[in-house]
Amino acid sequence: MRATRLFILGALADGGPMHGHKIRAAAQLDRVELWADIKPGSLYGALRRMADEGVVEVVRTEQEGNLPARTVYGITDKGRTELVSVIRSVLADTALRPDPIQLVLLHVGEIGLDELRTAAQQRRDSYAVQLDFWRNLRSQAEPYLTRLEAIAFDQTLMRLETEVTWHDRLLAELADMAGEPDSAPPTGK
Repeated sequence: MRATRLFILGALADGGPMHGHKIRAAAQLDRVELWADIKPGSLYGALRRMADEGVVEVVRTEQEGNLPARTVYGITDKGRTELVSVIRSVLADTALRPDPIQLVLLHVGEIGLDELRTAAQQRRDSYAVQLDFWRNLRSQAEPYLTRLEAIAFDQTLMRLETEVTWHDRLLAELADMAGEPDSAPPTGK
């Protein structure tokens, strides 16, 4: 929800009052679902909740032709304060989120090395596909990126590169373990 609030408040602060459809279109154009935990369809409900909280307000209702009426929202003073607070909160959050794969490695005896190796290869391949996608996307976007947007792309690329590298290391270790009879982890059975 923090990312959704940040996106909506930022869009209204930067672009002025707009209706939910325009905010959603901006989210789809920016492809925010790729780089933030935001679902464009959830923006309408978030706007209504934020209006109830007083961080955004209904500015007017517009209707063009036979199209449904659209509610135009603007950011309030309380919303600008909230935007700064959310920005500072995100910047201060350096918590490293645990990856459950670490627990899987502790309990691999339940599935065996062969299944782990197959799953690790599939994960590695999935990260590699994502990395190729992001490299291609960055290449296409390059002429239009601001310096800070380029840095944002780089963070995603570096995270994916690290995942591919880590999975390569895991796969090498599993291959090495396959040749050692004592290296199989104990089963819980």
